[in-house]
Amino acid sequence: MTVTLKFFASVREQLGVSSEAIELPANVATVGDLRAHLMQRGVTWAEALNPRRALRMACNQVMCAEDAPLTDGAEVAFFPPVTGG
Repeated sequence: MTVTLKFFASVREQLGVSSEAIELPANVATVGDLRAHLMQRGVTWAEALNPRRALRMACNQVMCAEDAPLTDGAEVAFFPPVTGG
């Protein structure tokens, strides 16, 4: 399954990337699984996406919880609770 990732505001600044498309392993089925998978990319990713950090998530431009299922071609966004331009 391939998904498009989008990062906004301080998350984008911390990671140094605004978007990318990635192929997911079979065990990544939800937005929470995706978050955990991305955290394995290294310290910066683990800090930016830490579950203790208040982050909002959206799947296909709809706010969602970590248990939201992923589908092939989905767009998943990560951003802080308050974001500007």
